[in-house]
Amino acid sequence: MITVVAVSGSRREHSSTRNALQVVLSAAREEGVETELIDLGAVDLPLYHPDIDEQGDSRRLTRQVRDAEAVVIGSPVYHGSYSSTFRNFHDYCSKDDFSDTAVGLVATAGGGSYGPALEHLRSTVRGVHGHTVPEQVGIRGASRKFDGETLTDRDLRQRLDELAAAVVAEARRLHPES
Repeated sequence: MITVVAVSGSRREHSSTRNALQVVLSAAREEGVETELIDLGAVDLPLYHPDIDEQGDSRRLTRQVRDAEAVVIGSPVYHGSYSSTFRNFHDYCSKDDFSDTAVGLVATAGGGSYGPALEHLRSTVRGVHGHTVPEQVGIRGASRKFDGETLTDRDLRQRLDELAAAVVAEARRLHPES
């Protein structure tokens, strides 16, 4: 059975990033796969230290990613790039965690610029041998696309659904036995 894990790099209590990832996970479940959410704002993950192998929940979290056939990364955009919260988690990850893994990307911007954040995410995922799908979703004015946790933008829902389908298809291609 294919498992899709979404990693939310947001620390906000009311997070557009987490809400967007929930839409992706819902669409992925409709494709017949199992899903999990890693909410980095709700875990114990100290600042990465290269001389300490495991800290806090790092072992459990990296194992979730390693065991998944697909990962969808979501991050708010800060200063034109992804969040330090996601970066800290990503520093714990290795090639073993992302090798032969389909990866989808979501960047949520309070304003209008998300392109560099998606490019930075794509580059760092490539660095750990993840297979980033061509479909990606950048969201301008992200908080205005949701009413609470409910997505109100139909076009955005379609794009998030298409991202889920692409990630599941790539995971099935990479793992035909699952």
